[in-house]
Amino acid sequence: MHPKTASASCHWDGSPRTTRPRRPLRVTATSPSRLLRTGQSSRCRQCGHLIERYECADQQPIALHPAELDASQIPAPCRWHLSGGVAYPQGDGSPWCRIPHYALCPGRTPTAQIGPYIEALRRQLAVRTRRLIDTGQFTPTPPAACEPPAGSARPARPVVQLLLGRYLADAPLGAIRCVAQTRHRHRCPHHVLGPTSPRGVWALLPASPQRGQLALPAALMAVYDLSRLTYAEQLRWRTQRCPAHAATPGAADLALAGWQVFDPLLHAAHLHTRLPHTRPTRGEEA
Repeated sequence: MHPKTASASCHWDGSPRTTRPRRPLRVTATSPSRLLRTGQSSRCRQCGHLIERYECADQQPIALHPAELDASQIPAPCRWHLSGGVAYPQGDGSPWCRIPHYALCPGRTPTAQIGPYIEALRRQLAVRTRRLIDTGQFTPTPPAACEPPAGSARPARPVVQLLLGRYLADAPLGAIRCVAQTRHRHRCPHHVLGPTSPRGVWALLPASPQRGQLALPAALMAVYDLSRLTYAEQLRWRTQRCPAHAATPGAADLALAGWQVFDPLLHAAHLHTRLPHTRPTRGEEA
């Protein structure tokens, strides 16, 4: 009796081996958002729970609770729905809706009436957060850690002028990371400010409001000006891509760009009246 060697396409008992073909993640060319679905999930730094980040119609990011909730139990101002990967306020007529994470986050204080249903969900998330902290799986980030240190030479969140607008960055200039996906399906480790790419200049510009914003008293603020660069270079900064991925527009994004439209009133804490490379005067040192 001769032993029978098992085929590579079958198991040891002769049953067929089924293999699922790997399908690469792709983004439809007509999609309003080029962000891959796998890159939208992260953890809240204040409570440790899962959140999903989406872009709004005005290209501003928003963190939504990953589960759909009963729309009849959610107040109208807290209802959101998704369409084509973009988040829109209010419901879409269905019995289910999404809700912003800040309304449920136990690490934040609600600023409006949320109702008993949302309050019960907040208590459940608070219990889970306490369990994560007690078991050492999560350490909340204090709000003070996000503020720039006093006397720092470079602003922690600089204001950048590009494409006829001003944007507030979510990290220092040298730490703004590319959001594109690599061939190994990881986020690109390179930064937008490349070693050989054209650079902007720090300048003191009037703190003039943009369209739809309230005017402030005449004052100068430190702005990293990129308006003298070419349109392609400014667009590369706006899409938050390194020089290598700027040449490959077909690559999808694994994270949202960290830009926020700068508002002098909402972002007053990030106003700097002195250039980063200048020293404070004797009166400012006191």
